[in-house]
Amino acid sequence: MAVNFFTDNKDLQFALKHLDLKEVVALREDNYKYAKDFDFAPENLDDALDNYKRVLTVVGEVAGDRIEPRSRKVDEEGPHFEDGVVTYHPLTQENMEDLRNAGVMGVMLPHRFGGLNFPNTIYTMMTEMVSRADASLQNLFGLQDISETISEFGNEEQKQKYLPRFATGEYDGSMDLTEPDSGSDLQSVRLRATQDPKTGQWYLNGMKRFITNGCAKIHLVLARSEENTSDGRGLSMFICEKCPQLLVRRIEHKLGIHGVATCELQYNNVPAELCGMRKRGLTRYVMSLMNGARVAISGQAIGIAEAAFRAARKYASEREQFKKSIDKFPAIFEMLTKMKLKVMAARALLYETTKIVDLRTGYIHLMEHTPANELTDTIRQNDRLYSKLAAILTPMSKALSTETANQVAYDSIQIHGGTGFMHDFDAERYYRDARITNIYEGTTQLQHVAAIGGVIQRSLDPLTDKYAALPYDGKLLRLKHILDEMRKKQLDAVKYVSDKKDSVYHDLMARCLVEMETYIFVGFLMLRDALKDAAREDSAERYILDAVSEFDCRYAVVKSGDYTLIDKHRSIIDY
Repeated sequence: MAVNFFTDNKDLQFALKHLDLKEVVALREDNYKYAKDFDFAPENLDDALDNYKRVLTVVGEVAGDRIEPRSRKVDEEGPHFEDGVVTYHPLTQENMEDLRNAGVMGVMLPHRFGGLNFPNTIYTMMTEMVSRADASLQNLFGLQDISETISEFGNEEQKQKYLPRFATGEYDGSMDLTEPDSGSDLQSVRLRATQDPKTGQWYLNGMKRFITNGCAKIHLVLARSEENTSDGRGLSMFICEKCPQLLVRRIEHKLGIHGVATCELQYNNVPAELCGMRKRGLTRYVMSLMNGARVAISGQAIGIAEAAFRAARKYASEREQFKKSIDKFPAIFEMLTKMKLKVMAARALLYETTKIVDLRTGYIHLMEHTPANELTDTIRQNDRLYSKLAAILTPMSKALSTETANQVAYDSIQIHGGTGFMHDFDAERYYRDARITNIYEGTTQLQHVAAIGGVIQRSLDPLTDKYAALPYDGKLLRLKHILDEMRKKQLDAVKYVSDKKDSVYHDLMARCLVEMETYIFVGFLMLRDALKDAAREDSAERYILDAVSEFDCRYAVVKSGDYTLIDKHRSIIDY
């Protein structure tokens, strides 16, 4: 029976319907001026939303009807590696061909290069559905950020050369950042970029490791272009193509995400092109990419969590013990309820985040392409506002989504019981696939580090104030008062930590403060959504009431004020 991963997901459809993308789409389509020159560019907001829904329905059908049934065999057999050549599984190749035929290989690329020019929000919905079908395939489909980077920072010749081929799916890409000893410390990247003084040609020499789809045709490479440097200011971004000098030394044997090749690469004088300006590879380009990377993995994680929840619910409704299905037992339906709430909460935060990322992208574009004498105070203010909001929301979203995926996948196996531990059921695959999401593109711990500055500076207050001022009444008003009390405690906790003037203590408290901020902000998102659909009131109530105890636990830790806490940690570790 045909399954559509968009039309069967009421929560995803709710997000599309109620996100209010009016400003996002107007910025993306330059107030719909593109409609004059491109047949498929929307003429107005309704036209754009209809197109988004139509394409999401197509991707939902491909994901549910074709990709998902192939996923188990892809997981079991994976790609083949021999004599330096990676060959993807035939079913993976079929999956990619189906997505190419659906016309979604250049989702965010501009119309003039054959792209759909869709917002990141809509692209993330696609990545969620693809991930629900096969999380490893998302690591191929989700690499469209490579073409986006060239579109944003490359010169016109590079755009004309590469982007149309990305839009058709002729080109695929990889982001070559990590090295054997650098991990998340990208400032220490050592791969060398040298320029021939006579021809101006750049060449790359060195190693990269843990490169997703490292067998790609097009590579974006972070390399050290400046002699006698050892920090991020000596790094630039380069584009290179697959060639004999670029060797795939091996592919990794991984716990999960088996369908995509994760490669170790050796560069032996590989010809390359500088992308953008020298010395801005890390400080500008990679940091800019992090917003997109974080939401992409968040979408992947929620897709896995959705799949794991649905598998658990289906199994529980069919598995009988003591003459009734196990979903009738309080312990089980309590678990299912919490799983569902976690997915809904993470999804609410994700699509609020993608909307902010889209607005940030739009206003950055305006800042860079509007003559100085035409820049208004509103444009400048919005540029600053959405940059600050994106800087805190993207790490918060990744932290919540990926930790949710791990917990929901864990609980899915628990509901399956012993059968969930067996390879016969998909629950164990979801568990394996989920585990990497809170590691790559920055661990959860690094997300807390990335978000804590915004928590201390109260970056979310304007947005939280906006949702707190909505016209709640009855149950929703009572819940709003609970969140108001949590906000007061949060301000107290932030001041308490800030007053300590101890950087190690600040870092130790970062997780608590970021998670506390997340509970409050997501609580207001759940209330906002309940205003739009009364059927969501129970979900909002349960989320907020559950959040209170978790919040208060972290608040107590922060307010304990135990300066010896750090020494106690070390004492326990060293015992």
